[in-house]
Amino acid sequence: MTAGTPASQAATVMGTTTPAAGPPAPQAAEVLGTAGPEVPGAEPRPAADDAAARVWRRMRELVLGRNERRREVCEALDLSFIRVKALLKLRPGPRTMRDLATELAIDRPYATVVIDELERRGLVARTVHPNDRRCRQVSLTAAGEDAAREADRILSDPPPALAALPPADLATLDRLTAALESW
Repeated sequence: MTAGTPASQAATVMGTTTPAAGPPAPQAAEVLGTAGPEVPGAEPRPAADDAAARVWRRMRELVLGRNERRREVCEALDLSFIRVKALLKLRPGPRTMRDLATELAIDRPYATVVIDELERRGLVARTVHPNDRRCRQVSLTAAGEDAAREADRILSDPPPALAALPPADLATLDRLTAALESW
């Protein structure tokens, strides 16, 4: 591992020291108190808030800023990422158009555009909802299930820097991300 690489930075963030990574990151006890520039009349912010913001920025950058996997899955399936997300949301089972729009955080007319395209490609089918004939539900076809499986495979492939972390660091990240899933 080379100092300055994402893997070495992750090792440092995790509080471990590898020969190339340098000293460990400060522990929580070291960062208690206040941090950041003082603003006249403002309450001092606890350093833990800054640490949380810093960690969040890093996580956001790792997932959204380095979107090679997003590009890869879009190119592999020849679909926009919102259409890939729709396939993945449908993988557990059929959804109504309303529920799908909500889960994708898009409005219902745009959900219709997304599903129209997936239906034209033979990846989804619309049927009458079994409990409410006024409502349509969307489900994956066999081809859609294959595409969703491929999307999941591509998106689940960890980046090399993450895969290169020592097992103890991966176990710590696993524990921490599992704790964050509950919010």
